[in-house]
Amino acid sequence: MRDESPQPLDPVAEARRDLAPDAKVCGNCLIWRPNRQEASGRWVGPCRLMPGRGDLPPTAASCDRFLPRGKPIPSVAPETPARRRARTIVGPTVRRAGGSSAADVRPAAPPRPDVELGDLFDMTRNELTEILRDVLADALGEGEAPPLANKWEGGSVVLKPANPELQARELPIDSIFRKVVMIRDRLRVLEAKLNAHPKLTDGEKVELQSYVTRCYGSLTTFNLLFRDKQDHFVGEKG
Repeated sequence: MRDESPQPLDPVAEARRDLAPDAKVCGNCLIWRPNRQEASGRWVGPCRLMPGRGDLPPTAASCDRFLPRGKPIPSVAPETPARRRARTIVGPTVRRAGGSSAADVRPAAPPRPDVELGDLFDMTRNELTEILRDVLADALGEGEAPPLANKWEGGSVVLKPANPELQARELPIDSIFRKVVMIRDRLRVLEAKLNAHPKLTDGEKVELQSYVTRCYGSLTTFNLLFRDKQDHFVGEKG
């Protein structure tokens, strides 16, 4: 018998449930993501492009960097090729009355102005990379990335200083999880390159491999974030 009970919505869909599709608000923007639910049931979250604005509700008015959900990501203008040094073309010498001479010089064309990329690209490389990674993850689904454990979805980690006068900071768990997975994938690439390196002896490969294994062991604390056990970090055994 099929379960006819309604399935829970993901945080983004639930936050946008009562929004008009064409409303120009943060809830319809690609660079806003909810990370916690208030006591009233309303979802709030930061703008990944301008985290200094704090947590915003989905009904907050959007800024001039609004990127609608479901629309294609604007492509970056092609890189301008290196300009060649302007050359002066000299024509035939013309003899003027009085014995003076002058060359018929063709002026070089004025340089073309640089392409304006607009306010969207007034950001750091890391900010743009993070936004594109999140957008592609939403568009392509999980793909090759391991899934996060269900109980952590939409959760956050609070970093609270010992000094009560200092402000605590809240980080989305899914953002931390992506960075942990990135470290895992890069360790696997490093491990494969060590094993295939043509100039390392077997003894050197074993020694370097032991350091990689210890790195895996240091990361086993994050195994509770993974939904499937086969994705866990495994350190030294026995």
